[in-house]
Amino acid sequence: MSPKDPGAAPESIDSSIDAGPPAGAVRRGAKASAVVMIVTQGVSFVQTLILARLLTPAEVGLFAAGTVLAGLLLTFSEGGMRNALVQRERDVAVAAETVFWASLGSSIVWAAVTAASAPIVAWLFDSPTAGLITAITAGTIVLHALTYVPDALMQRRIDVRQRLVVPPAIAFGFAVTSVAFALAGFGVWALVIGSYVQHLAWILASWSLAGWRPRRAPFRYSVWRELSSFAFPLVLSGLVDRGRELAETALVGRQLSQTALGHYRYGKRLATLPGTAVIEIFSYVLFPTFSRIGRDAVQFRATFLRMLELIWCASCPLAGLIVVIGEPAVVLLLGEQWRGAGVAVVAMAGFGPGVAMNAVGIEAIKGFGRSRLVNWLTLTSVVTGVGLLVVLLPLGLVGVGLAISIESLLCGVLALLLARGIVDVSVRDLAKCIVPSMLATLLAMAAVGVLEHFLQSEQYPPLFAAVLLIGETMAFGVVFAVAMFAIVPARAATISSAITDFVRPGQR
Repeated sequence: MSPKDPGAAPESIDSSIDAGPPAGAVRRGAKASAVVMIVTQGVSFVQTLILARLLTPAEVGLFAAGTVLAGLLLTFSEGGMRNALVQRERDVAVAAETVFWASLGSSIVWAAVTAASAPIVAWLFDSPTAGLITAITAGTIVLHALTYVPDALMQRRIDVRQRLVVPPAIAFGFAVTSVAFALAGFGVWALVIGSYVQHLAWILASWSLAGWRPRRAPFRYSVWRELSSFAFPLVLSGLVDRGRELAETALVGRQLSQTALGHYRYGKRLATLPGTAVIEIFSYVLFPTFSRIGRDAVQFRATFLRMLELIWCASCPLAGLIVVIGEPAVVLLLGEQWRGAGVAVVAMAGFGPGVAMNAVGIEAIKGFGRSRLVNWLTLTSVVTGVGLLVVLLPLGLVGVGLAISIESLLCGVLALLLARGIVDVSVRDLAKCIVPSMLATLLAMAAVGVLEHFLQSEQYPPLFAAVLLIGETMAFGVVFAVAMFAIVPARAATISSAITDFVRPGQR
């Protein structure tokens, strides 16, 4: 920037943070995200299995009840400013200072509100322990706020180190701590301690890599207003998501039981693994990439369709596999006492494909700077999410899971339709990316569903049952791949080539 530019950052602040991602960063970032996804989700999965043997569903339910309010108020603390900082193209150094102080101040306020609300949580869930957990975990809101700016600046430049270091540090921090204290007999408090350790690991890793420190620069109200204009629809959307999660937790905890709440918590954790994998691999690079190519209509359109096809081809068959073998797999891995979680996993299978469509649609909308379109998604989420939850709750965990799946799929479809006008693609273009994988998934589900019906893997000893489930998983993959090549040979070959190109060494 020129020194005469009134919006220029002070010289004491490294103006290099204004730069976007360097050449080749997208490919490196995606590969790093894929590697990290495998590691972090593997750690999370193993941690879930171990804790399921050490803790009861009721204890897991207590932790879910005690931390749900902190999760809701985290949205207020961040204020969507992290996304605004990633998308911003000018005065990034000044914006970073503004976001840091604004987020820190608001996080302190919301942490105090959370602690003061502990008696309400105790009353809502009829559990003094849930209220105590709420008060004690309020401090994580402040710790979380300290990560916004360092992480946003690294995402702006698609810093591979952030993907390779930060998520694993978070995953290992929580897993090692929570398992160790659970083994020591701390019960639900093992999860509370683990949540603090994971935030401390997050702060240490992010601040060590970002190369950024707050300079006590003056708060720029004008910059804050610009950032807030972009961030507000995202804040509202995040608030609705967290609010719906609070409603789900409260209704399941009060209307069903603490045990059912534990089943819901772990069922949702397992059911959302495919969607989380999609976000880990693609969203980190999609948002900054779309932000930089938003004015190149041809490249924007090609990237949008290519990413939609790849992400959907990954998430759709995973959801189908969950429907077919989800319940026996969960019982085998966690034990009979967690069968309710297996039922919830199957009912929530639609979450992953919904998130896949959202990941492409919303990132394109944000990258183009049209964040206000997200308000339509927020409205849809409120109406369908809460409405379906109330209507389907009499079905128990199945109803809760179906409400989550349907809401996710509807919002995913709407996200693509909203992005369609920005990217200039037709409904037919979207269908070409989605329908082939759906048909192939249905064929694979039919084949493996019949196989599981006759084999009944649960009737065998654990080791043999595991072999059967692994075999069914492999059969599912084979049928899906064959079906894809039979339905659309050209498309299947293109996807295969893209995957091969993605994983091979070297860069363009």
